[in-house]
Amino acid sequence: MPRILISNDDGIYGQGLKPLIRAMRPLGELVVIVPDGERSAASHSITLHKPFRIQTLPVELSSKDIIHVYISNGTPSDCVRFGLLELLKNKRVDLVVGGINHGPNLGEDIIYSGTVAVAREAAMQGIPAMAVSVVDGHHKPFETAAKVTQKLARLILNHKLPSRVFLNINVPYLNGAKPKIEITRLGKRVYGKVIPSGVDPRGHLYYWLAGDIPKGIPEPGTDIWAIKAKKISVTPLTVDSAAPILTDIHRWKL
Repeated sequence: MPRILISNDDGIYGQGLKPLIRAMRPLGELVVIVPDGERSAASHSITLHKPFRIQTLPVELSSKDIIHVYISNGTPSDCVRFGLLELLKNKRVDLVVGGINHGPNLGEDIIYSGTVAVAREAAMQGIPAMAVSVVDGHHKPFETAAKVTQKLARLILNHKLPSRVFLNINVPYLNGAKPKIEITRLGKRVYGKVIPSGVDPRGHLYYWLAGDIPKGIPEPGTDIWAIKAKKISVTPLTVDSAAPILTDIHRWKL
């Protein structure tokens, strides 16, 4: 039976966790380890200067279905590392899934994303992986995303992925339309140039680094374009971040 590890960056109370667990449960043995609270935009950070702690918590999927989940005080990357290297030490893990994230991870979002870091950490450890996110709006299509994730998980378990490659999946609200999947590349996000500020009740100046919701350039073939076209975006990513200009750098005569 396949063994699947699940984590996220929205934490134990993330809206996408239960739909993902339900979707993955028919596929094999599940081990779920998530942060004890919100860790959005944690990127690939790991805990260095305090102890890493875990505990178990029963999560009710239905009135007759309870699963015990590990929760930690660490980051999404911590959860995956601990899950693979300690909880499942000397055991085969067939797939790692991050999500389902509440909000998109498009373009350069993947650099900030803790959800994507879940999949990247697994790929670094040699495990097939994917990160799954829903695009925000009035509707949050977690159930659609869960069904798509189950389909892709079956395919990955059957066909595998190349070494150190993982998938980044974004699911828009489809309003009942039949899901269409596009294989995409990363698009370009446009982040705000202004950092909002204010004064707190004590008269101290503060800043809000998150800023406005980023926009994107819908260039054909990109994840941003696919989402704008109301299609599910599946973007293959790699752990190797080397830029393809090595020969040019060699000419600099360093």
